[in-house]
Amino acid sequence: MGRERWWTARLAMIGLAMIATGCAVKFAKRSPWDMQQIQALSEQLDQFRSLAQLKAEEADQLRSAKSQLESRLSSEIDQNQVSVGFDERGLVVRVLDKVLFDSGKAKLRHEATPVLDKVARVLNEQGMNQPVGIEGHTDNQPIKHSGWKDNYELSLARAQSVVQFLEKRGLDPSRAVPVGHGDEKPIASNDTPEGRRMNRRVEIVLLPKGAAQSGPRGSSGEVFTK
Repeated sequence: MGRERWWTARLAMIGLAMIATGCAVKFAKRSPWDMQQIQALSEQLDQFRSLAQLKAEEADQLRSAKSQLESRLSSEIDQNQVSVGFDERGLVVRVLDKVLFDSGKAKLRHEATPVLDKVARVLNEQGMNQPVGIEGHTDNQPIKHSGWKDNYELSLARAQSVVQFLEKRGLDPSRAVPVGHGDEKPIASNDTPEGRRMNRRVEIVLLPKGAAQSGPRGSSGEVFTK
């Protein structure tokens, strides 16, 4: 017992001497479990940083694509046949139906080729691999003589025709999704001829990766070049 007391007193004296001379003794205050948690959080932070960088790069791609589309489609934009801009879905190219189709038809007009060729070139740019939604839209006038069951059927057939054209121009089929909305997503009033003209359209939507083909259309946050 006397020897144990001697060692205890000796260690206490050494500790006091180290403190008096400014030496610091650091003890590990975290358990191995704490260290694992810190490592896991650090890895998650790295993932978030990488994800943020990817999103920034994709945003740059979409802005570049918008600029190219505006340049290539400048004459059609000036004639109010096409508009290009962003909304909550992504980058959208709106093309009035008269540019692409005859009334009540889903077969592309010959005059549609130059417009869709310009769009295809941008969609096929190196590094562009976002999904592309092709959305057909109509006004609310009931179909009488064209042979289609309803506006939804016509809008879907038109979307499919555009998809087929873009795929022939090199668009990866796995990227393209045709969607028919009929008259469910108007961007103008169907009470006037001008409003109905605007509602009869095809929208080519360059979607951010992982985005869903859903959500409201024509939000107040959309910005289009006309």
